Amino acid sequence: MSELPHVFDATTETFEADVLRKSLEVPVLVDFWATWCGPCKTLGPILEKLAGEYNGAFLLAKVDVDKEQQIAAAFQIRSVPTVFLVKDGQLVDGFPGALPEGQLREFLASHGVLPAEAADAPVVDAPLDPQAQVAALREAVAADPDKDELKLDLVLALLKTGEATEAERLLDALPANLATDDRAIRARARLGFAAALKDAPSVDALRAAVTANADDLRARHLLGVRALVEGDSEAALEQFLEMLKRDRAYEEGLARKSLIDAFRVIEDEVLVSQYRRKMSSLLF
Repeated sequence: MSELPHVFDATTETFEADVLRKSLEVPVLVDFWATWCGPCKTLGPILEKLAGEYNGAFLLAKVDVDKEQQIAAAFQIRSVPTVFLVKDGQLVDGFPGALPEGQLREFLASHGVLPAEAADAPVVDAPLDPQAQVAALREAVAADPDKDELKLDLVLALLKTGEATEAERLLDALPANLATDDRAIRARARLGFAAALKDAPSVDALRAAVTANADDLRARHLLGVRALVEGDSEAALEQFLEMLKRDRAYEEGLARKSLIDAFRVIEDEVLVSQYRRKMSSLLF
C-alpha cells in the first residue's frame, strides 16, 4: 500500500468501499497502470504529486492491471496508463495516456477539483482582448528582453490573433528548458492545426465533400481544423468526434490525436470536459 497522503492501492476486495463509496464524499481519481508500462512511470509520480498538493481535494486510487485483472476488465481497460474520475459513485470522465501536469490540473479543474489553497483565491480581472494582449506583451518583452517566459506568453497571444508565422519564429527561438512547458505544448498544437490548412480547399468545398461522402475523413478533418482555427471550437470537436465514430484507426488515430490537441488549445473547460467524456465513451 502507498504511504503517500491521499494515495492508496485499490484491490478487487476494497474497490467498492475505498473508491465507489468514498467517491460519495470526495472525488477519486483511478490510475490504471502496470510495472512494465513506460508512460506509467511518467504519469504516476505526477498524479501522486498532485494528490499531495491538493491535500485531500481528491483521492488517488492506484490499480495494477496485472494484479487486479477483474477491476481492469470491469472498466474495459485496453491500454495503460488510463485514468478515470469517479464522483458520487459514478464514473464521470477519463482519458487514456500520460497527460502533462498542466493538462491534468485543467482536467481536475473542469470537474471542480481545486487545490485547497486555490479554493479561496480572489477573482482576477477579465483578460484583455487578444489584440490588446499582444500589444501589452510586446511592451513587456521590450522592457525585459531576457525573460523568456514573457516571450512564450506572447507566442500564445499571437496565435489567438492569427499571426502564426511570428509566433512560430519566437517559439523556435525559445531555450530548450521551455520546450516541455505546457504553454509551449499548447502553442505547438495550435501551430500544427494552422499548418494543416496550408493549401487546403475552401470551407465550401470541404462541406460539399463531406455532404457527398460522409466517410471522407480527410475533408472532415480539415473542416474541423478550419472551425477550430476560426474559433468555432464545438463545431471542430464535433467533426473530430465523428471521425472517431467512423474510423478510429484512420491515419494512425488522427481523430483521437486531433481531439487531444484540441483539448490542449480550447480554453472553454466546460466544453472540453463534455467532449472528453464523449471521447472516453467511444474509446472505452
